[in-house]
Amino acid sequence: MRQLQLTLFRRYFSLGTFGELKDANGRLLAVTVECPWVNNQKGISCIPEGTYQLQRHVSPSKGDCFAIIGPSHGVTLYGPSQRTHCLIHIANRASELEGCIAPGKRFGLVGDEWAVLSSRQALDELRELIGDNDCTLVIRGQ
Repeated sequence: MRQLQLTLFRRYFSLGTFGELKDANGRLLAVTVECPWVNNQKGISCIPEGTYQLQRHVSPSKGDCFAIIGPSHGVTLYGPSQRTHCLIHIANRASELEGCIAPGKRFGLVGDEWAVLSSRQALDELRELIGDNDCTLVIRGQ
């Protein structure tokens, strides 16, 4: 198995956090949407910047996705921790998320809300790229 490293470059706005997910060579893999930064409050804030591990996960409500694991940042899958079940899963708008990350192929509008589009395709491509390999996710501001 190989070790992959992905980096999420974020930009913070009051309506949400928007980013670009890139591989180690700087190739754009997906754009992302998250909740705005609200001091790491569970369910309404994006998770803190830092280094995490991605783990394949099957969520009862979100299906085949990735769990974001970073115990040093208080983020685990099942707890006990400050944040649990922070996932990368299919969604389009920040209002559909509770601290998770949604990938997309491009930015756009859904109704009158900033969003990512083609989320299912973007997640499928990430699943194909990562497979069962170990994957580190570095999240940082841009």
